[in-house]
Amino acid sequence: MVKQGLAIALAGWAALAVPASSQRPALAMLDQIEPGRWEIRLRDGTRRSYPICVDNGRKLIQLRHDALNCERLVIDDRADEVTVQYTCRGRGYGRTSIRRETGRLVQIETQGIAEGLPFDFAAEARRTGDCGG
Repeated sequence: MVKQGLAIALAGWAALAVPASSQRPALAMLDQIEPGRWEIRLRDGTRRSYPICVDNGRKLIQLRHDALNCERLVIDDRADEVTVQYTCRGRGYGRTSIRRETGRLVQIETQGIAEGLPFDFAAEARRTGDCGG
């Protein structure tokens, strides 16, 4: 009876271990964004836009804290949308949601504090070509 109980318990542990190994990596949606030159067009009625060279879709998380090493907390991680909250000690923080329409078109909403001032904007980001080099 003890052997049978042990076999059942081991089978249960094995069943629990299988799904964990088949999970997709964190923020995998951002890895599907094509690298290259992107245009960030603000959706505030001003038609303002600016170019950015994206080597990895994860760069879109910290548009106002570019190149800073910040701590990140993944709030939502779905196949077509992610939300990440980040803190850059002594430099500010932010919360960004990115929704992928295609590998060349995403919608971004971000807000936080940068350089002591609040920011809050929505933008459409579209791949426009290769980065110059």
